[in-house]
Amino acid sequence: PAKRRRAHTRSCAEAIRLLAGRPSLGVGVFDDEAKDLTAFLAFHLRGIGDTIESSAQSWDDRNYWKKAEKLRADYRWAPQTADRLEDLVVAEAWPDVPPVLLDLVPHFADVNVGKMTRDADHWVGAHRALLKRAAKAAR
Repeated sequence: PAKRRRAHTRSCAEAIRLLAGRPSLGVGVFDDEAKDLTAFLAFHLRGIGDTIESSAQSWDDRNYWKKAEKLRADYRWAPQTADRLEDLVVAEAWPDVPPVLLDLVPHFADVNVGKMTRDADHWVGAHRALLKRAAKAAR
């Protein structure tokens, strides 16, 4: 889980960096790529939350419940922020997304993104996939 969490964290940091380089987002104007990047970010935040639960369960199994609860508390923001982003994306409330993105910056400040390791192939279609997932969940 830790290796997967690092990969999800790196993906999130790169997506935030790419989104931060778009001045139009400040006024709530999202092009197709920015929408895909936002959905990509939501998927990876959800992935971080999933790895936390499996790591915490391992600590629980060894009766290290304090460590497990600390881990859960330290990363509680990830699935909560994924939920917020997903709700905003589905509602097409793009002007409300930049403040959520700004709230994420401190969580990824320690990730050094010297070189981009993900390209557009990773996030193209993420917006459509998130909408499809939301429609399926609504049924």
